[in-house]
Amino acid sequence: MLRLKAALAALLILAVTPTSASATLNPQEIPSVFEKLLGTPTLSNPAMIVIDGSTGQTIYEKNIYAQRKPASVLKVLTAAMVLQYLDPLKVFTTEVSIAPEVDTVYIKGSLDPWIGTTHSVARKMKRASLTHMASNATNAVRSYNAGELADYTVVYSGLYEQDVKNLKTYWAKRGFKPVFKAEKTLDISSLATVPVVTETSPPVAKILDWMMLWSDNQLADRLARLSSQAAGEPFGILGVERIFKKLLTELQIDSTKLVVKDASGLSRSNKVTAKMIGELLYKLRKDPRFIGLHSVLPVSGVSGTLNERFIETAPTAVGLVRAKTGSLNGTVTLAGYVESSDREYVFVTLADEIPRGYTSLKKARAAIDKILGRIAAPNIPAEISPLPINP
Repeated sequence: MLRLKAALAALLILAVTPTSASATLNPQEIPSVFEKLLGTPTLSNPAMIVIDGSTGQTIYEKNIYAQRKPASVLKVLTAAMVLQYLDPLKVFTTEVSIAPEVDTVYIKGSLDPWIGTTHSVARKMKRASLTHMASNATNAVRSYNAGELADYTVVYSGLYEQDVKNLKTYWAKRGFKPVFKAEKTLDISSLATVPVVTETSPPVAKILDWMMLWSDNQLADRLARLSSQAAGEPFGILGVERIFKKLLTELQIDSTKLVVKDASGLSRSNKVTAKMIGELLYKLRKDPRFIGLHSVLPVSGVSGTLNERFIETAPTAVGLVRAKTGSLNGTVTLAGYVESSDREYVFVTLADEIPRGYTSLKKARAAIDKILGRIAAPNIPAEISPLPINP
C-alpha cells in the first residue's frame, strides 16, 4: 500500500509540476547547498562524496579521506567479490545417507550459505531445509533399529559450524545424540550407504540478490568466504581481506585505509573512506564484470531495506535511488546511485558520529533522504505538453 501511495504521489507531482526536473540542483549548485544541509547536527559531521556517473568528476566532497565505519555499506565490496569469483549459476547441494551396518549417517555438503533452519521458510524460498534433513535422518535411523534412536556416528563435510550446532540442538531435543566426526572431503561412493534425502538451494545469483536487498549479515560472511576460497585464498576473514584489497588495487583504488574484520559490516572495527567506496561504485558501474551489482541494490521506496525510505522524507526521489543501506547504533550509512534528470550520480554518505539511539538513527536517515531528494529527478523532458483539447 505504501508503495502504491508513493507511485501515485510521484505521478501527481509530475502532473502538477511541469518543470519538476529543472527544479533539482544542477552540478554547480550542489556544493553550497550540500554544505549547508550536511552541517546539521543530526548528521554530526559525516563523510560524503558525490561523483558524476558519466565523467567521474567529483561534484562534492566532505571528509572523504577520513576512516569511517561503513556498517552494511561494506557489502558492496562483498557483492563485487562474489561477482568476480563465484559462478552466478552455481547451486549448493547437501546429501544425507545412512550406513546401518556401521551405525553411521553421512552428510555431504557443499558449504551451502543459505540452508534454512525453519522448514516452512526454507520451503517458501526454495532453500535447503536443515530440519527436513535432520528429521529424515532420525526416521532412517529408527527404521533400521526397530523404532529406536540407537547410538550413531554422523560423518560430515561441507557444513558450517553453525549448521552443525543447529543439527546437534535439533536432535538433542528429540533424544538423538550421535557422535559427530568432521571430514575435509567425503567420498561415500565405495561405501554401502542408502540415500536418505538431498536438498538444494537456489543459485548464487539469487542468494546474492537476497543478501543485498535485505542486508543479510550471515549470507554476506558466508558468500565472502566462499569467494575467497574460489580465489585461492584462505576460507576465512584473512582471505576476505586479501581479496578486498586485491580487488581495489586492480581497480586502481587506494586500499591503505581499509580495515576488514568481517564481510557484513557488523563489526564496529571495520573502516573505509567515502572516497574509496565512491570510486568503487563508479568503477563497478563501468566494468562489465560487475554488471549485476546495480540490479541487486534496493530501490528507494520500492524494495529491500529501502522499501519504506523516501516515501515521506523525499517522495520525489522514490524509485530514483539504488543504494546499499547501513546501520549500527550511532552509525547510518548509504551508498549507491541516484538518477538526476539527464545524468546519474554516485554518492556515499557515512555518518558514524551521530548520538546513539533509535530516534537519532531515524533522524539521520531522514536527513540523508532529504539531501538526495534535492538532486533526484526522473529522466524525462523538463516540459510536459498539455493534453490536446477536443473541439
